Amino acid sequence: MTTLKINTIENAPEDSKPLLENSQKSFGMIPGLHGVLASAPKTLEAYQTLHELFTQTSFNEKELTVVWQAINVEHACHYCVPAHTGIAKMMKVDDAITEALRNETPLESSKLEALRTMTLTITRNRGQVTQEDLDTFYAAGYGEQQVLEIILGLSQKVISNYTNHIANTPVDEPFKKFAWSK
Repeated sequence: MTTLKINTIENAPEDSKPLLENSQKSFGMIPGLHGVLASAPKTLEAYQTLHELFTQTSFNEKELTVVWQAINVEHACHYCVPAHTGIAKMMKVDDAITEALRNETPLESSKLEALRTMTLTITRNRGQVTQEDLDTFYAAGYGEQQVLEIILGLSQKVISNYTNHIANTPVDEPFKKFAWSK
């Protein structure tokens, strides 16, 4: 099993300390993922920036959750699935959406299911999608902007999911009750 160091504000590289302080203010704790990413200050900064940008896209809370969790589950991220389950609860996303995503069962909303399908198509095929894939997505009420915003969300999730695979980041205490495995 591989592991990477989980930094604290005290032992992190100088350039990561203000970023970890921001995490502490935002979450009331330093998420383990942020502690790991702190070993590479620019990677932590990129992750935090991508997160902030993704939350400012055209997607609402349900849609953000669909993109994040579809990718987390596809990548089998033991850390991010529970974390985003807790985040979805904080955002007041219906538990039925979260459970369908965690269990890889169809979503009740055809629009949200189209979003999950496109997210998984982009993720699984490394961006190689067909015009038919796009047309189906557009018919569900989305457009080119949302295709590109999925890629933004995927960029954020690649950083976190891959880091957690390598680091075996322990699930943070508040999210342990949402433990998950593929």
